[in-house]
Amino acid sequence: MTYLDKFPTATLLVIALTLGLAPFVPEPHIWEKIKMLLAGTLARPVDIFDLLFHGFPWILLALKLTRQATRPN
Repeated sequence: MTYLDKFPTATLLVIALTLGLAPFVPEPHIWEKIKMLLAGTLARPVDIFDLLFHGFPWILLALKLTRQATRPN
């Protein structure tokens, strides 16, 4: 987790907002994949890869923010 501590929060936020939401039209890709997952139609390997690829920046950002909130100063 030391590497995550050194990574700037602003950079993670920009990555999550760009890569995590791209393509933006007609709806963010991650939103489409989450809807497919909840509907039970996320079955093709490319769709699973897309969910992981577009979701990874959000997971990193959540880990970073959680670590900052719980780390003693």
